[in-house]
Amino acid sequence: MSSSATPAETTFDVIVIGAGAIGENVADRVVQGGLSAALVEAELVGGECSYWACMPSKALLRSGAVLRAAQKVGGAREAITGDIDVQAVLNRRNKTVNEYKDDSQAEWVDGAGITLVRGHARFTGVKTLSVTDAGGNVSELTARHAIVVSIGSAALLPDIPGLRDSAPWTSREATSATSVPARLAIMGGGVVGAEMATAYASLGSKVTVLSRGALLSNQEPFAGEMVRDSLIQLGADVRIGVSATRVSRDGSGGEVTLTLDDGSELVVDELLVATGRVPNTGDLGLDSIGLEPHKWLDVDDTMLVAPGDNDALGGEWLYATGDVNHRALLTHQGKYQARAAGDVIVARALGKPLSTGPWGAHVATADHEAVPQVTFTDPEVASIGLTEAAATKAGYTVKAVEYNIGWVAGASVTADGYEGTAKMVVDEDRRVVLGVTFVGQDVAELLHSATIAVVGEVPLHRLWHAVPSYPTISEVWLRLLETYGRDASSH
Repeated sequence: MSSSATPAETTFDVIVIGAGAIGENVADRVVQGGLSAALVEAELVGGECSYWACMPSKALLRSGAVLRAAQKVGGAREAITGDIDVQAVLNRRNKTVNEYKDDSQAEWVDGAGITLVRGHARFTGVKTLSVTDAGGNVSELTARHAIVVSIGSAALLPDIPGLRDSAPWTSREATSATSVPARLAIMGGGVVGAEMATAYASLGSKVTVLSRGALLSNQEPFAGEMVRDSLIQLGADVRIGVSATRVSRDGSGGEVTLTLDDGSELVVDELLVATGRVPNTGDLGLDSIGLEPHKWLDVDDTMLVAPGDNDALGGEWLYATGDVNHRALLTHQGKYQARAAGDVIVARALGKPLSTGPWGAHVATADHEAVPQVTFTDPEVASIGLTEAAATKAGYTVKAVEYNIGWVAGASVTADGYEGTAKMVVDEDRRVVLGVTFVGQDVAELLHSATIAVVGEVPLHRLWHAVPSYPTISEVWLRLLETYGRDASSH
């Protein structure tokens, strides 16, 4: 890790707390707009996504996905003679995270004209911070226009007797592990739980998933069902509706025993807890500006923190981007928020006109009903917008259609016996797409076309003229429109 001395300058136009991907984007946008910016970081520049989340998790998943993809293609299948090389996978993961060194990220910050301040930031008042570095030295920083909180979130540990004392893994330990446990229990059936179950089953662990509800419960039901079936084929034990009531570990680093609410016990080598997230706002000094520690920061669509009944904030100066505002806990969505926040801070500082209506330059409109997400399980789950259930609950007049992706010519070329499903949710009143879900091999690259259709509110009669290339899996778009009916091609 590279180091940065206490800055000679202590006053900046904008100060961003957290130098992860989101914070970096805010600062860069601000500097490009003509303001000065400082980034304050207590850990590694690049943040959670670069070292303990998006990047290392996908590196752990990729080798197994490639191997299984080759095994599904005649000619390639016959050439495979060995099993996955676990150490090579871990080595590749280490390379992906740059051996947990942030020198190159810090160099980028410097090259972008941003001041990097290493240390832990705490609010001391309106537009003021104290920053304590690793040596205990404290510096005081002041912002002329804005402070942006981009400190992310941490794993939630449920209040289960013995859990904390058992030193469970969170997503950080799971993505940075230096060896693969023989037996791994995963508590939680969301994205992290499903992805890590896929990764560790691929790497040879005997994986047991404990999920209180269906896997990937925020997605279309068939997505979780297909992922569950795939995990079982990989050798995982998937238990739905089962929870732990007590956890204990035998000494330091010994076996972990889970007492389950069905009366059984489960003994494993490691336990991964993936049951949700909490904001990193506990030690931020929020009480000094009239906000409550340990809480998410509520924001408007410009990412300005809502003051509520609190007058201590004293005007438009405090912003929150990324996980900490609890709008859409995804790196790409946080970077989208960062661009809006950076631009609106510059506009407000320089007295420029604001564009804050829906889909304006200074708002994050897509956070509400147009969030794309890929879950890198096997099969992949790629979705954008509203599920059928969510659209119905929101009051839309809905028609939904499904299609078997395996029936598309491009799928049969991609893999022998390709299995997948696509679903399109349509707003019948406006005849536009509200949401799309793809489940299957290599569907992640289909998602941006769906995102454009949803965000652009492309009418079905116009979408009909977006002709998919043949033979590709994208032909599923044509099949979805045909399944919808002839009305798709008419005004």
